[in-house]
Amino acid sequence: MVRTITDMASVALAVTDGMPLLELAAACAIFGTDRPDLVDSWYDFTVCAPAGAQVGGWLHADTPHGLDDLVAADTVIVPPCDDVDRPPPADLVEAVRAAHAGGARVASICTGAFTLAAAGLLDGRRATTHWMHAGLLAERHPEIEVDARVLYIDEGSVLTSAGRAAGIDLCLHMVRTDHGTAIANAVARRLVVAPHRSGGQAQFVAAPVPSATGNSLTDVLVWALERLHEPLTVTDLARRAHMSPRNLGRHFLAVTGSTPLQWLLTQRLHRAQELLESTDESVDQIADRVGMGTATTLRRHFNRAFGVPPDTYRRTFRVERRRERAVPVAG
Repeated sequence: MVRTITDMASVALAVTDGMPLLELAAACAIFGTDRPDLVDSWYDFTVCAPAGAQVGGWLHADTPHGLDDLVAADTVIVPPCDDVDRPPPADLVEAVRAAHAGGARVASICTGAFTLAAAGLLDGRRATTHWMHAGLLAERHPEIEVDARVLYIDEGSVLTSAGRAAGIDLCLHMVRTDHGTAIANAVARRLVVAPHRSGGQAQFVAAPVPSATGNSLTDVLVWALERLHEPLTVTDLARRAHMSPRNLGRHFLAVTGSTPLQWLLTQRLHRAQELLESTDESVDQIADRVGMGTATTLRRHFNRAFGVPPDTYRRTFRVERRRERAVPVAG
């Protein structure tokens, strides 16, 4: 089922004393900035914090909303803990647990996963956190399937991300889920960040990518993105990278977290999302433009990846756009 902004209209940021500033600022910039030129109805954003809470050791979180107010939000963002060697604040844990029990989508950034774990929200789920602390999370909570290799993990009502910049990726992923690919890409451009890094992408590159010609894997990725309509093969990509197909596959896995063909499929599907949202082209035409060949092939992969066929996806976001344009503006 495609979730839309109608379902996720409000976002609350949980703040406690000592939390780092960067991750909070990213969530504020993405969810707390109105974008009337993109959509008429953005998120209702609230910062929730106990009285006297300081961010980054010096900035006071001056807000009338306490942690108890998290329960009223559709989405709750939980930034990093100030110290993973200490248990998360009990009032934060209880508030996050209550919000999720009330139907909220709960997402953690970096070591905020420790708060979700303490609330029991990660039991029996896959989760990630900063790779430096993943071992500790797994040790303390063996019931969680901790994956330190990825940028973020979406388990539906519970999402987790790795450190710092991966929190931006997760926030943009939620915008993409709620508003669609075109809007998420527009927000990313304004933040001057990558429009889409898949959750399966590696947190860090274990080794540099060697190249006798000075080209990097980045050159291959850009080159491929410009040719998604072509029947690209691993041999084509390897030739462009001046590597053997086997060597290319190894470096692709290190950098993107997937094989070359899996990466190509993901990019083609996201391009299809954009075209479904922004054009009136038929599914057959879009399938051709993204290199899927036929509408049948596109429908099969699209439904497998997003849980709905392309036609349903298009209708959903077209309805949302019409609804947003119909909202009267108070004067």
